[in-house]
Amino acid sequence: MKNTSGTTEQKRRAGESAADLVTDGMVVGLGTGSTAAHAIEALGQAVDAGLDVEGIPTSFQSRQLALEHGIPLTSLDAVDRVDVAIDGADQVAGFTLVKGGGAAHAREKIVDAAADRFVVVADPSKLTDDLDYPIPVEVLPAARPTVADAIAALGGDPVLRQAERKDGPVVTDNGNVVLDCDFGVVDEPAALATDLSALPGVVEHGLFVDMADEVHVGRDDGVERRTR
Repeated sequence: MKNTSGTTEQKRRAGESAADLVTDGMVVGLGTGSTAAHAIEALGQAVDAGLDVEGIPTSFQSRQLALEHGIPLTSLDAVDRVDVAIDGADQVAGFTLVKGGGAAHAREKIVDAAADRFVVVADPSKLTDDLDYPIPVEVLPAARPTVADAIAALGGDPVLRQAERKDGPVVTDNGNVVLDCDFGVVDEPAALATDLSALPGVVEHGLFVDMADEVHVGRDDGVERRTR
């Protein structure tokens, strides 16, 4: 399930704005998705011009894009710190997000949480006052039935995400499946995040509660930067 509204130009402006924050010697978390891709492309251009950075990809997609653009890669266990992570979102309410439209939210959350500075890149269509986007929940395949029942008991409507152009479900880079869970308007995201994390068999969910440090919103006439 992907939320792909917003123009290419808006996404490009947001991605390039975040990439401009990166300076020599930084380790950068490389997010997944169409807006984060513009940041990776901008970083690749800067590397080609002499910028010295290392990137930590959050998915096969972001790894391949970084390699295509000549960004040196590393991993969390090979560095002392992550200076900044740049990532997109499916919905943004303040500094709380719903992520996981690309089924990479488990690795994204690990890298984004490890970063000293987490910068979200988005177009205006992702902004909302109330989170109501279905929450992606990555689940061990064997636990899918019990997790689905538990999510239903919490008031959600879990739907197994199906793959496109192949039979069967989406399989994450970690070898798991994704339940897209519609809770309607999420009035208490922190409480729901805690409940979902406590379910046996859940690997990670797409609620990123109060994690963002900055949000760069690409607009037709420039970039709006929101900071804490």
